[in-house]
Amino acid sequence: MTASTTRRMTAKSRIAAVGAIAVAGALILTGCGDQTGGDDKTGGGSKGDKNKAALFDKLPKEIQDKGVINVGSDIAYAPVEYVDDDGKTVGIDPDIAAALGEELGVEFKFQNGKFADLIGGLGGGRYDVAMSAMTDTKDRQNGIDGDTGKKVGKGVDFVDYFVAGVSLYTNKGETQGIKTWDDLCGKTIAVQQATFSLDLAKDQAKKCKADGKKALKVEDFPTNPEAETRMRGGGADVVSADFPIAAYSVKNSGGGKNFEIVGDQVEAGPYGIALAKGNDKLRDAIKAALENVIKSGKYDEIISKWGVADGAVKEVTVNGGK
Repeated sequence: MTASTTRRMTAKSRIAAVGAIAVAGALILTGCGDQTGGDDKTGGGSKGDKNKAALFDKLPKEIQDKGVINVGSDIAYAPVEYVDDDGKTVGIDPDIAAALGEELGVEFKFQNGKFADLIGGLGGGRYDVAMSAMTDTKDRQNGIDGDTGKKVGKGVDFVDYFVAGVSLYTNKGETQGIKTWDDLCGKTIAVQQATFSLDLAKDQAKKCKADGKKALKVEDFPTNPEAETRMRGGGADVVSADFPIAAYSVKNSGGGKNFEIVGDQVEAGPYGIALAKGNDKLRDAIKAALENVIKSGKYDEIISKWGVADGAVKEVTVNGGK
């Protein structure tokens, strides 16, 4: 799973991404975000229990009282978050959220929503946090619409927990010579709404026009699977998505027969857990919990389980996006 309230970094320059991220080949059905820390919040005799009790005490009282952190997420972005064949919410984000819940002694409860509406849901109090392959960007931090440059909200804070770039992929055997974004002039690209891929596509369309080349047509859809369906039906030449999502689709869609990645990933940037501005106690508690998850080795287990170890972070930062 953008330069306005979309993704994370500005879309003005494309930098080659960090090393390739290998994505798990099969659906792993064991990870679910709806778990609770149970007795951890009561504080036991062990050092671990006392540490977890201390983290629980860091939470805002309203979170302590309800014992739940409501998570806004666009749950259609495998392998970061998606619904498995048993109807459970699984993926990288739910597994990390479950580990955070164990540290904090509360349940992270995922609620499905449109990606474009998640930040607004934070400001309106519908969600406590958003976890949805959301890139940490300065525009999002500051509540700036990247298309207009206007202030559209108070902005959000991010606790950064992963790094990913953006990829292009086509129907298998139909690459049409696409290797870089400059090869998209004269083509049609399908992308998910309110994503960094959409920002990059809009910027590339402007560049095609400025260079006097054939126009790039940009089509956006509420979800990435809808963008893929458009391409599968011949309505688009290429789809763009975060590399873990693109690679997962290439590996699994049609048993690996539907799509292929073209070129290298670009614009590597951090995924962040988003919180409304002013929610400092919850932000700091989550940061401390994530630091514990990393130190314990659980974080590396989760990231490795999903085959995305190259995107792992070694330390936790707040608002590290550009």
